[in-house]
Amino acid sequence: MSRTLPEPSIDSLDLTVILSALADPSRRALLTAMYRAPEPVDCAVLVEQTGLGLSNPTISHHYRILREAGLTRTVVEGRKRVVRVRREDLERRFPGLLEAILNAPDRTAISAN
Repeated sequence: MSRTLPEPSIDSLDLTVILSALADPSRRALLTAMYRAPEPVDCAVLVEQTGLGLSNPTISHHYRILREAGLTRTVVEGRKRVVRVRREDLERRFPGLLEAILNAPDRTAISAN
């Protein structure tokens, strides 16, 4: 038996909350990895793939922030949590937003001259 964790409706998605959630580089890295994955992903597997080196409580916190912002949908299947990006919902509410943010160059990697 599976259940979906609470998330905001499409109409209640708030741009300020979404941008705030994506301001954190770790959350942006997690969401980018999910966005590029062809299927919904297991939370534990995604963390290993991204190599963020964060503690389990910190990772759980990041997943919660992404879900509560309306960026992801989390389905609990026993002890496993499967996460996917709410692409269609976000595209309907804010056309082009995810593509623009997740495909933007990483400015934190550019050194100042």
